[in-house]
Amino acid sequence: MPDSLLHLTTLDPAPLFAASLIPYLVFLWFVGRTPLIPKLSRLGFQLTILFVLITILAALWALIRFDSELVQIDWLHGGAEAFLTLSNGLILAGLLQRHDQLKGTPSGE
Repeated sequence: MPDSLLHLTTLDPAPLFAASLIPYLVFLWFVGRTPLIPKLSRLGFQLTILFVLITILAALWALIRFDSELVQIDWLHGGAEAFLTLSNGLILAGLLQRHDQLKGTPSGE
């Protein structure tokens, strides 16, 4: 790694993670106002915030209860990741549902 990039390895990613929630909340605001996104997909996008909250809580519990990082407690990490799988599944299901609706509609309507 070039010396000019070495200082990046010492940066704390927590502030960047927190700041990344702002554009996602703006995205959710716009998604909630467009009829182009299916309701099921909207719910999936919203549940992503629940995934973030559950992951934060699971990480804190792993630290407090097990004196370890979340990635080292497989069952706890997997449980938190299940919420990401759920939200992604809902997004996909909504988009597939919309695809099927559009596929059944004649072109130009």
